[in-house]
Amino acid sequence: MKNIERIIKVSKGEDLADLVLKNAKLVNVLSEEIYETDIAIIDDKIAGISKDYKGKEEIDLKGAYVTPSFIDGHVHLESSMLMPSEFAKLILASGTTTVIADPHEISNVMGLQGISFMREATKNLPLDVYMMLPSCVPATDLETSGVELNSYDLALLIDAPWVLGIAEMMNFPGVINCDKSVLSKIQLGIEKHKRVDGHAPNLSGKDLDAYIASGVASDHECTTPEEAVEKLRSGMHIMIREATGARDLEALIPVLKNYNTRKCMFVTDDRHPKHLTKHISRMVKKAVRLGVDPIKAIQTASLNTAEYFNLSNIGAIAPGYKADIAVFNDLQNFEPKMVFKNGKLIARDGKVTVDMTELKPPALRGSVNIKYLYKEDLQIKTPAQKKNIKTINVIPQQLITKLTVEPAKIENGLAVSDTEKDILKIAVIERHKATGNIGLGFVKGFGLKSGAIASTVAHDSHNMIVIGTNDDDMYYAAVELVKSQGGKIIVENGKTLAHLPLPFAGLMSDKPAEEVMAKINELENAAQKIGCKIADPFMSMAFLSLSVIPEIKITDKGLIDVNKFEVTDLFA
Repeated sequence: MKNIERIIKVSKGEDLADLVLKNAKLVNVLSEEIYETDIAIIDDKIAGISKDYKGKEEIDLKGAYVTPSFIDGHVHLESSMLMPSEFAKLILASGTTTVIADPHEISNVMGLQGISFMREATKNLPLDVYMMLPSCVPATDLETSGVELNSYDLALLIDAPWVLGIAEMMNFPGVINCDKSVLSKIQLGIEKHKRVDGHAPNLSGKDLDAYIASGVASDHECTTPEEAVEKLRSGMHIMIREATGARDLEALIPVLKNYNTRKCMFVTDDRHPKHLTKHISRMVKKAVRLGVDPIKAIQTASLNTAEYFNLSNIGAIAPGYKADIAVFNDLQNFEPKMVFKNGKLIARDGKVTVDMTELKPPALRGSVNIKYLYKEDLQIKTPAQKKNIKTINVIPQQLITKLTVEPAKIENGLAVSDTEKDILKIAVIERHKATGNIGLGFVKGFGLKSGAIASTVAHDSHNMIVIGTNDDDMYYAAVELVKSQGGKIIVENGKTLAHLPLPFAGLMSDKPAEEVMAKINELENAAQKIGCKIADPFMSMAFLSLSVIPEIKITDKGLIDVNKFEVTDLFA
């Protein structure tokens, strides 16, 4: 009662506010206008947005623009390879103060223990981290994950206030074909009046209608205006993605310029550390530069996301809302001069001003467990009379791959890498239960001339993935990742050129962001040294095992025809 009375008195101007931002140009995303006013703050809330407030502390903004701070509507924190505290340090200064995280990656490795780890590692941050419960662990039965999570498992956490619903339902064939285990997870979200996010690349027509009618409310896989508009027309919320490996904002600008934007929001999905320092703010800047109205762009980065997730107290600057605020000199560059979280200044001029050095991650068991590996396990024997191989073709900056049939290079009855034609061997080694499963195939587009690259980051089950020009280096790389309990590595002639250990679930480092970024630079330089022609080979490689995105992928169970949703023979 006392808190309510106090905020009322401050709102009326009878008591001093804790903080007043004077002479602000308020970008009001509720009324879609900009005007000059004062902003009174008490504790963690906004008390008023009228002129002539008085405060214990006053900051004269001298006409600077004030916006709600930004919200990332869909992100996998683990994809940054950083502890959440290091992730927070990078994004807070750019104006993002809330993220909706899907702990899908660590859940595929460690299940509920992984979700609990992420909660413990995020709950004391000066960053609001809400979570969606992973719906697809594993994503399909075409791969081996560390655990399986069913609706009964998810029901243990669905009522937690930091849980906002069910995360991206990638198994859209399971939805439209009425798979009971899939539908039970959607039903769980609906019964609890929480959101169910979607993931449905290229889904259209009556199948799309069925997917939406099931209760799935959003999608972040649109790559063309036509796809996004069809989904908007059917009532879907469109998450416009700008990830490290998949950047869709520019392609979807016509949607933001020509259609109702209130069902659009910005998300980053999967980003490496070097792309985190300019987070949602860079998406806003890019949208404005490409012709989107600044208020609409800011609204897409704040209010739209908050309202979609039923977060009624963030996403705008108005009485009773959380004092999550960004201050900009202009509405072109979107470089925040100040960022406030819960009414407290947390960043100024691109630097975080709060101390997070005491935030230590909880303990976590090792997760790289493979059956004893022999070099011969990587050999591909050629069947009689079969000389052609189905090959995965990488498309730069896209998650979608294409299938081609290529002549196999055969030596001593074995299909091997053909560096002259840029056809390289790829292996996915199961690393959770030591089953001995190894999927073998070929990939085109990486351009390696020697050596091998390997990683334990491989969506979605995160088995070990290795691409190489020869079996010796592929074997060496795999063994080294077992020793470090996960990571990313580049080798050549039996020697390590660069190595980033990721001992937390084989996904994350416990080192500072600066050290991780330095290691990533070493990996990129080493990749160029062995001939790689993809700017970010590890990001591209990580999605080659994602068996829910067309057209052809590979898991520990073999080559996957995504269109048919089945394992297919390597030899044509």
